[in-house]
Amino acid sequence: MRIRYVLAIVFLAAVCQAQVLTSTGTLRAVFLQTNPVQGRTDPKTGVVSGPAADLTRELGRQLGVPVSIKGVAGAGAVIDSVRNHSADIGFLAFDPSRAVDVDFTQVYALSWSSYIVPVSSPLHAVADADRKGIRIGAAKGDSPQLYLSRNLRNAELNAYANPTPEDIFQKFAESEIDAWAANRQRLLEMARISSALRVLPDNYFAVQQAMVVPKGDRAALDTLNRFLDKARASGLIKMAIDRAGLTGAVDVAP
Repeated sequence: MRIRYVLAIVFLAAVCQAQVLTSTGTLRAVFLQTNPVQGRTDPKTGVVSGPAADLTRELGRQLGVPVSIKGVAGAGAVIDSVRNHSADIGFLAFDPSRAVDVDFTQVYALSWSSYIVPVSSPLHAVADADRKGIRIGAAKGDSPQLYLSRNLRNAELNAYANPTPEDIFQKFAESEIDAWAANRQRLLEMARISSALRVLPDNYFAVQQAMVVPKGDRAALDTLNRFLDKARASGLIKMAIDRAGLTGAVDVAP
C-alpha cells in the first residue's frame, strides 16, 4: 500500500510539472537551426539530434509527455516562439539584450568562440585581431557578434544577416573580411570544408548556453532549473555533448 501511495505522489508531481511547462499535452521546444552546438536536423529524415534534442526528450520522458523539437531561423525566432506560446521552451545563448523578452535558466553548457582566418593570415591568436585595419565579420544577432560589438576596441566589426558558409567563403575570397567570428564548432566545420582557412587556437568568449521560458513564468523556470541540476549531476549534459561530437568546442557549465 505504501509503495502505491509513493508512486501516486510521484505521478501527481510529474503531472503538475508537465502542466507548468505545457498546456497542450506536448512539450514543444525550439532551437537555432544553424547552430550545431544546440542541435542538427537531418535533411532527409527530419530527425533532430544534439544537446537540445537529448535534453528535451529526457525532460519529456520525466514529465510523461510527448515532445516536439524544431529548429528555427535566428535568436529572434526562438524568442518570438516562446513569447507567443507557439513553443514552451527554447534553447538560446544568454545575452543581456535577450533577457528583456524572456527569462533564462541557469547555464548548462559553455560553447567557445574564436576566429577563422585565411591560412596565410598574420593573425595567430585572438588578441591579434583587435587592432586597427582588421575587419571582422559575424552573423548579425549571434552571441559572438553581440559580445564583440561591446568589447572590440580597435578592429572593425561587420554584421551580416543569416550568412551561409558559402557566403563567408566568398567574403574571404573577395578580401572583404580578415576574420570571421563564430562558435568554435561552426569554425571547425568550416575549416574542414575549406583548406584555405584555419581556426585560431584560442578563444575570446565562452557563450553561455541556456534554456528560456516566457518572461515572468517563475514556475516554469524553477522546473527547468531543477531538471538541469539533475541533468548535470547524472552526466546527461556531458553525454549529450560527447554524442553530438562537440568535445573540445563545448564544455559542461560548472
